[in-house]
Amino acid sequence: MIRGAVAIFNRDFKKFLSNPFVVIMTLAMPIMYLVIFGNAMGGTISHIPVAIVQEGPPYNNTPLFTSATYELNHITQKDYPKLLDVTVYSDENTAKHDLAKGLVTAVIVFPSEVSSDHAIRLYVDSSDSITPTLVESALNGVLASLAAKNPVMINNIYGDIKYLQFFGVGVIMMAIFTSTMFGGGIALIKDRENGIHEGYLVTPVQRTSIIAGIISSGTIRAFIAGFTIFLIDILITGIIIQSLTDFFLVVLVILIACIGVTSLVVSFASRFSAQQEYASTVAFLNLILFMTSGAFYPVIGMPDWLRWITVINPEYYGVDALRSIILRGQGLDVIGTDLVALIIFSTAMFILGIVTYRRTLE
Repeated sequence: MIRGAVAIFNRDFKKFLSNPFVVIMTLAMPIMYLVIFGNAMGGTISHIPVAIVQEGPPYNNTPLFTSATYELNHITQKDYPKLLDVTVYSDENTAKHDLAKGLVTAVIVFPSEVSSDHAIRLYVDSSDSITPTLVESALNGVLASLAAKNPVMINNIYGDIKYLQFFGVGVIMMAIFTSTMFGGGIALIKDRENGIHEGYLVTPVQRTSIIAGIISSGTIRAFIAGFTIFLIDILITGIIIQSLTDFFLVVLVILIACIGVTSLVVSFASRFSAQQEYASTVAFLNLILFMTSGAFYPVIGMPDWLRWITVINPEYYGVDALRSIILRGQGLDVIGTDLVALIIFSTAMFILGIVTYRRTLE
């Protein structure tokens, strides 16, 4: 019995060592979890864009407005990063417009009179579950340091949004990637192992048509997964879709994201002949993309070197667009940049999938 177990152990362990790629990825994954996850979650949030405006008329800056503006713009944290990037506005409506467009995170409106019974109004983007609390705390700290007795009236412009709702939007993108990883990539490798792809090549079907069919099938599976999670989000988190237009925009974003992610995964799967190598690589890719998408934690809290990954991360644009529609009720005028980025990415990945498939099989 022992001899047989030893023989099987030797065979299985040698098989593991015979694939250095899997060995390296096994060691690399914990390190990347430490580096990526550790920096993407709980980082020091700094340089929060805040608008400050003097209530009017009259528009003469009060001593409180002048002193508070200076103090708010010079709040530092550990290692001295600025907490707030303060921009002084001359018009309250313009400041609120920029808040609605996502150009600033909060608007602080100071009263035009010095009297302590006049409230300071704080308008915050409540779709972000973390930064509004930091802005409110900073404002209260500055008022305390100036011995100002003015009450602070907080206005959550998108209502009371819970972290579950904030995170629930990101789970939609997770469902898309997971479905594509298992349903698209692994299925492609299995078909290759069973000789099905070689069978395709002896038919009149063009190779572009083959990869287009594979990507289309994977896109539909990913869309079903993403759309299902979207409906479950509505039931579990209590999210309310404000209009039929918003609903169709969500469907559009999910569909475009599915095309891009599926094309990316298929292009990766085309380079592997073993499921083990593919799974370890795509899991590594999923870690980087999802952790830097802003699904867990605001991107503004990530270090600069990690924040740059979001520029080429399709999941970031998908999460940002979905959060803008679902939590803020914003339309094409706001999510246009996200949609363009997703379309460019999807087109590039579709072309890459075709090119990679050809090079692999020729």
